[in-house]
Amino acid sequence: MFRKIVVAYDGSEGAQQALERALDLVKQAGQELWMVSVHGTPPDFASSHGEVEQGTEAAELYLSSLQQHARDRAAVAGVRLHTALRHGNVAKRIVEYAGEGGFDLLVLGRSGYSGVWEPFLGTVADKLVRHAPCSVLVVR
Repeated sequence: MFRKIVVAYDGSEGAQQALERALDLVKQAGQELWMVSVHGTPPDFASSHGEVEQGTEAAELYLSSLQQHARDRAAVAGVRLHTALRHGNVAKRIVEYAGEGGFDLLVLGRSGYSGVWEPFLGTVADKLVRHAPCSVLVVR
């Protein structure tokens, strides 16, 4: 069985399904759950440093509120949820977090908010399956 589980969470429908699956897994084993959310790298077309800062602050507030909602959901399920917020390339930061935390299972949704570029560049899920330092459960 898995001893330490982390869920990647961006608030999307896929991420919500992954959270529910992860809660089921840890609840059965009487474990705690970890969650990581990543604010992606600002777009290259951002017009000023102030615009980037404003976008970063808004993203942090948004992700923090998503994480609070997830903590509330976990509390209802009787699970303690630890949360972390990172910045940068989404796939890279999740892989780093999974490695640094010594997790043996990463749970994620098949699709999130990656948008129109997925068919050309691959989804975050595709990248995590290839590069994660632990087992990966992709929830559909």
